[in-house]
Amino acid sequence: MSTVRGARERARIEVTAAIKDEARRMLAAEGAAKLSLRAVARELGMVSSALYRYFPSRDELLTALIVDAYDSVGTAAEEADARARAAGAPPRARWAEVCGAFRAWALAHPHEYSLIYGSPVPGYSAPLDTVGPAARAANTLIGIVRAAHQGHGIALPPLPAALRAEAERMTADFAEGLPPEVTAALVAAWGQLVGLVSCEVFGQFNRVVEDRDAFFAHAAGQLGHAVGLPSV
Repeated sequence: MSTVRGARERARIEVTAAIKDEARRMLAAEGAAKLSLRAVARELGMVSSALYRYFPSRDELLTALIVDAYDSVGTAAEEADARARAAGAPPRARWAEVCGAFRAWALAHPHEYSLIYGSPVPGYSAPLDTVGPAARAANTLIGIVRAAHQGHGIALPPLPAALRAEAERMTADFAEGLPPEVTAALVAAWGQLVGLVSCEVFGQFNRVVEDRDAFFAHAAGQLGHAVGLPSV
């Protein structure tokens, strides 16, 4: 009986993977707004009712793709930091490596990047299941800053008095142990990182930035400086 269950589970995993792969192909060809379970089933030679046993709705399929994308870029960020840390890189160099991994993943997976950092999908509201995976890449950067703060210390960025209460709230929510000044700078740096990468992925740097590797490396270093990271 366990052998039969094992075979069924393997078959389910294979079919689920095939459904996701076809859905990703459709995302690349037509965008998330046009994704439909019937179209995926048709391309796979399945009846719609069979596909619904795996994903009861388009939104559940979208959620699975979104979680996979967040986990993929999160893994890339975490692995980049692990390599930099193992090599004895200083905090700002670790930061730059993670930023570079985030960019490299986006350039290699532009349609998945668009799904999670592009325009919202009409009629879709992301459930709480996406929150943890969505935070992985950003949490890697927060971890670098927290380690630096607990180690040799970091320079405190300026913080307007009018923003202090909001910075303290954000710190309590997702950056415990960091000074509010640093939390506010981190949120701004994350927004700028996503903006830089989005400009490149979506073609906004065309005829503007030619040497994009050098430009990004400089920008990522400046973001590390802005959050107070030491270079050594």
